[in-house]
Amino acid sequence: MRRLVTKLRQRNIAGVCLEDKLFPKTNSFINGEMQPLADIEEFCGKIKAAKDAQKDDDFVVVARIEALIAGWGLGEALRRAEAYKMAGADAILIHSKRTDFSEIDEFMKRWGNNHPVIIVPTKYYSTPTDKFKDVGISMVIWANHTLRSSISAMQKTAKQIFNDESLINVEDKITSVAEIFRLQGADELKVAETKYLPTAGKNVNAIILAAAQGNKFGELTKDIQKHF
Repeated sequence: MRRLVTKLRQRNIAGVCLEDKLFPKTNSFINGEMQPLADIEEFCGKIKAAKDAQKDDDFVVVARIEALIAGWGLGEALRRAEAYKMAGADAILIHSKRTDFSEIDEFMKRWGNNHPVIIVPTKYYSTPTDKFKDVGISMVIWANHTLRSSISAMQKTAKQIFNDESLINVEDKITSVAEIFRLQGADELKVAETKYLPTAGKNVNAIILAAAQGNKFGELTKDIQKHF
């Protein structure tokens, strides 16, 4: 944990989120109640190690609680939240797989704005954002929607190409090749070539000798080895 935080700070990363599950971890929504949780004291040790390893006050350590996901109940979630706060976590992330806000709402009522709280409303997405503000949520993470939307778009495009056996109905609906080059910074590479590549902007001529053709160049190539 100390090594991780040191490496993150060397790369100017602003924080880290630690999840109280055991390695190897799987997604919270895959058999969540079958996934064991880390021992509280051991996890608190990780938090303390992370905070002791940071070299500036701006680095943030978030402790993610999976007690609700794992079916351990609200009491266990609150117990872990308090322990992680006391261990030095800068914020608590409380996760739920319920499709309504009731579980998180009850947690916030019992927690009483005792420490910053982060949520990931993947399952209870229909809850108005104002509700999050009203109960004192500090931060919301919209976790995976750009990834999921990209998959939908790729599936739709692939189906169109398969059905049409042509690109005619997709080309004007997808990102242009020029935009891909822009995102890759291709223009910057062109500028860099003029600065660093010795042959940039020069006309370069070369003679490529084939094994059976060298004799035709006479004196020009008589001392140059022919490659087979």
